[in-house]
Amino acid sequence: MVTIIDYSPLWETMRRCGVSQYQLLQNGIDNKTLDSLKKNKNITMLTLEKLCSVIGCEPGDVVKFIK
Repeated sequence: MVTIIDYSPLWETMRRCGVSQYQLLQNGIDNKTLDSLKKNKNITMLTLEKLCSVIGCEPGDVVKFIK
């Protein structure tokens, strides 16, 4: 069984919280990481923690797994 990583919750959470991609860049999330998120590629737990800290959310607000 293949599990697909989906970061679509991130973009909705960012809209809801009023956080822009520029704000993520200003807080240490680089362009390569943003590209990985857009392409549903793996990120580190440290990056997930940083995203949650900047946006003010929980991991489930950033990523979901589709089986």
